[in-house]
Amino acid sequence: MKHTIPRGTKDILPSEMPYWHLIESNSKKIFNLYGYQEIRTPIFENTPLFERGIGQDSDIVKKEMYTFIDKGDRSITLRPEGTAPVARSFINNGFHKKSGDSKLYYCGPMFRYERPQAGRYRQFHQIGIENIGTNHPSIDAETIAMAYHLFESIGLTKVKVLINSIGSQTCRPQIESKIKEYIHPVLSSLSEDNQDKVMKNPLRILDSKDPTIQSHLKKFPDIQSLLRPESQAYFKSVLSYLDAQNVPYQVTPTLVRGLDYYTETVFEIISDDLGAQNTICGGGRYNNLIKELGGQDTPAFGFAFGVERMILILEQQNTVSLEQDKSVFIAPIGKEHQNDGFKLANHLRRHGIPCMLDFTKNDLSPLLKKANKTNARFTLISGQNEVNNQTVILKDMKSGNQETIDRNKILETLTERLSYV
Repeated sequence: MKHTIPRGTKDILPSEMPYWHLIESNSKKIFNLYGYQEIRTPIFENTPLFERGIGQDSDIVKKEMYTFIDKGDRSITLRPEGTAPVARSFINNGFHKKSGDSKLYYCGPMFRYERPQAGRYRQFHQIGIENIGTNHPSIDAETIAMAYHLFESIGLTKVKVLINSIGSQTCRPQIESKIKEYIHPVLSSLSEDNQDKVMKNPLRILDSKDPTIQSHLKKFPDIQSLLRPESQAYFKSVLSYLDAQNVPYQVTPTLVRGLDYYTETVFEIISDDLGAQNTICGGGRYNNLIKELGGQDTPAFGFAFGVERMILILEQQNTVSLEQDKSVFIAPIGKEHQNDGFKLANHLRRHGIPCMLDFTKNDLSPLLKKANKTNARFTLISGQNEVNNQTVILKDMKSGNQETIDRNKILETLTERLSYV
């Protein structure tokens, strides 16, 4: 029986790893520049965490979660997103007792039962951050700027920041009432799913792709006009701080995000290279989530992005210079010189130079063919003559040039050559 991979998943092959290394290393570098520390939470959590945190009526909870009953008769869910687990960890581990904000980042697999398409999988990888502890517009703006800074560092060229304010919880009743009032004339013509959204979470209707809803909401008041003065002032300050950091943005009144815990500022970063499904990063402020999960009243702001979608854009742009192979192939000629090959390899490895060996072949021609197959950048050739003279032959596998060098200069020569690769 031939076993196949589950629908909506993919193997990440060695040829793809340079993209992953680029994104992961740049993310950690940028996050460290802004004072963030890594946190790792379990891949599965108790189901009520997501029901309470994301919202019972959200599409994720209703349609997309991988939930099962374990052998202890507990309802367990593979995490569909990273914010709720980090918030849970913040509460469980007493982060609130520490002085200053908690600035945390994470990277790992998430799971949602969605329709697979380009850059979207049922097991996918997210990188995200949570800035927990301060309710101030400067936090919102700095965090959005950090995301923009990160994507620039990775090499994305056609990205745009969309931003909106959905106000505080005190603004919500007026906004929701206005939405219901506008939708009421066409409510009966909507799908059952959209009717349910109107009744339970009308804010979500603003970003609906339903043509009937879009047409009917064309004259809906700018959501900013429905906010309380303090929320309007807060959002104005966020935009001012973004201007100060030279982050370009577009205020988008229909932007609400898909998770129920958001308040005040919400944002997305989109790419023109992804077509209709063009969101690569999203986030916002969530001042009530930690209290909702049983912690103290603690404000927070965060974002996350999908690694697979990021790679899709980088592949389409084809403008990023990926890491070159910097390995060395050791080619001892003759079985009697294999131990000498080990000595060379161990010496180089202990000084941080990757090496490969193959003792199934003893002649130079098959050894060089193997070196080419492994994409080695250089090959060190050592036979009886080289052992007698305490030298090796250094062959550049790209140019084909080779030279004889003293053994005591191998490390120095390779370190210099590999630094220019």
